[in-house]
Amino acid sequence: MRHEYRTIRSITGPLVLVGEVSGVTYGELAEVILASGERRRGQVIELENDTALVQVFEGTSGIDVPTTAVAFEGRGLTLDLSPDILGRTFNGLGRPLDGGPKILPDRRMDINGLPVNPVARDYPDEFIQTGISAIDGLNPLVRGQKLPIFSGFGLPHNSLAAQIARQAGVLGETGSFAVVFGAMGITHEEADYFVESFTESGAAARSVLYLNLADDPAVERIATPRVALTTAEYLAFVRNMHVLVILTDLTHYCEALREIASARKEVPGRRGYPGYLYTDLAGIFERACRLRNKPGSITLIPILTMPDDDKTHPIPDLTGYITEGQIILSRPLMRKNVEPPVDVLPSLSRLKDKGIGRGKTREDHTDLSNQLFAAYARGKEMQELAVILGESALSDADRRYFAFADAFERQYVSQGERDNRPIEETLSLGWSLLSSFPRSELKRIDPVLTTRYLGDGGEHPAAPPSKGGL
Repeated sequence: MRHEYRTIRSITGPLVLVGEVSGVTYGELAEVILASGERRRGQVIELENDTALVQVFEGTSGIDVPTTAVAFEGRGLTLDLSPDILGRTFNGLGRPLDGGPKILPDRRMDINGLPVNPVARDYPDEFIQTGISAIDGLNPLVRGQKLPIFSGFGLPHNSLAAQIARQAGVLGETGSFAVVFGAMGITHEEADYFVESFTESGAAARSVLYLNLADDPAVERIATPRVALTTAEYLAFVRNMHVLVILTDLTHYCEALREIASARKEVPGRRGYPGYLYTDLAGIFERACRLRNKPGSITLIPILTMPDDDKTHPIPDLTGYITEGQIILSRPLMRKNVEPPVDVLPSLSRLKDKGIGRGKTREDHTDLSNQLFAAYARGKEMQELAVILGESALSDADRRYFAFADAFERQYVSQGERDNRPIEETLSLGWSLLSSFPRSELKRIDPVLTTRYLGDGGEHPAAPPSKGGL
């Protein structure tokens, strides 16, 4: 039942305090009706006695207290969903931006989702191929995983996000993979880049884009990731699709959360962020999962920019506690023209061993990944040592690792945003790089695998077997 009130008591930022209300519930949808006839949407975010605090999605500019009415609609914020959402572009609240018609709903779903019983969850154990060697080869993404990308201002996380969205897919699956892309606080230029990238590559047909622009109200930014994940839940658990959700930039979301908390006069926590930031982020991240006896799944890649490249900042710090690893972009690698500048040493995928190996990628994947990581780590140590002592102070073995680190960055990590490498190519490239070492240095690889992929001599890579275990 719709209730309408003309009892606005105060306006602070995007918040409207309405008095003398009754029968209003937390999370209920509201409509703010201006004297001009303009209507704006809002949501109840706090109740106390006979007052309700409403956050207005379109902002409160131009609202006149005596002449403005607030109507409560008796329902929460829902999203209209149907298979027709694929290939469409919407704003952060789900309104069409592409000039297309409104969605005729097959189902309406609350954007806050439903709690998932942990017992109903299934363990992530299927490899998702992104076509990016630094991820697929060393820190693989697994279906149902939450794997964030930690970036910095000015680093190419947008191009990396677009590349993953274009190229990602579950091995052995065709026609059931979808991408839900949620952008928060981006510029018009960035929005145009994402739309053009998806359209030119043909990925738009299997994608849904939600774009919240920098000049859109901050309150809308709070809803955008929930709208994106509600869409993912519909596609995954109603339409039985494998869904990859990419959210960028989570830092803009957290700043909007801080702005709203400040307007509500809440006691601030670390660096001014609300004390419930961890709980709020967990409520977003934990919606990514696989469910038992359900063929669909939701895999999540949130992207965040670290202020001052500080990994101890509250946003990356709390994100690291909730998620299963992180992919870190490096500013020094970007200066070397390594694209994408993925720093594989501090990066981590905690579920990688569950999604690779025989029958999933290839039998040599685990050993090869460990050896590449160890060789690159030693090579970086030799490069740091050479800065202090000079390259002439290094032994022949040390120089070999020194050279390997450079070759690894140029040939393995760097590949360009249009280079889509199948996992077989990534693994073969790893063997090719390791062929410069004597067999005795490859201590982390089963000798049987070394012989199979490098041959008896161990100095020149042989072609991989035609049946690699895929």
